[in-house]
Amino acid sequence: MNIAVCVCLVPDTASVVGYLDGAVDYSRVNVVMNHYDEYALEEAVRLKERVEGSVVTVFSFAPDSAREVLRKALAIGADRAFRVSCSGGGDLSPTEPFLTALGLSRAIAAFYADRLPDLVFCGKQSTDFQSAQVPSMLGELLGMASVSGITSLQITGDLLRVEREIEGGIEAIEVTFPAVLSAEKGLNEPRNTSIRAVMEARKKIVGLLEVSLHEEPFVVMSGIEPLERKKICCFVPDEHELLRVLSHECNLL
Repeated sequence: MNIAVCVCLVPDTASVVGYLDGAVDYSRVNVVMNHYDEYALEEAVRLKERVEGSVVTVFSFAPDSAREVLRKALAIGADRAFRVSCSGGGDLSPTEPFLTALGLSRAIAAFYADRLPDLVFCGKQSTDFQSAQVPSMLGELLGMASVSGITSLQITGDLLRVEREIEGGIEAIEVTFPAVLSAEKGLNEPRNTSIRAVMEARKKIVGLLEVSLHEEPFVVMSGIEPLERKKICCFVPDEHELLRVLSHECNLL
């Protein structure tokens, strides 16, 4: 079984995030693997351990400086890891969901040639922009069925039975190979890497796949500003004064 896992790199929540000229200042940001993608990778490795002959390949839009983060995927149990780059784009990678999905789909299609992988695992969303759009777009672009936010996976022959949490209950879905599945928290508990696995991963090569990406993005981020958390506290004597203050501050009248 061929299993592809798409991972993205996000700022560590413990990092100091600054702003410079309307953009994020990454000079003091430590980049880590997206937390939801760790669930996806763990599920892929567990499936590989159950199904003999399975191969797990990781794909990620990442700069060359992020090779060590991708080697973590190899230490966890992936067989191969590839950094996807836009041809002629250097270390730049798209941040818009559609272009990200488009680039990943082209990388996966080129790598597997005439036959697509049996399964593609993704995290439900990234912890930075949290758009949760890439997995569904990737399924559409690859022509594969897709289910988002799964919390359970069982395989019987060619049938995949997945579950996901919805408002007020659990939704059960049956789908056949090939499929794109995005992982939600609770699907599994990601393993800790051993020192031996880390040392072996350092000897492995993180490959490079270049894709052509000249399409225009649907969404362009024009700038970022820090959130103002200042709060003004005001005590009023009665509800009439409260209505007056609210109508004045909120321009209701």
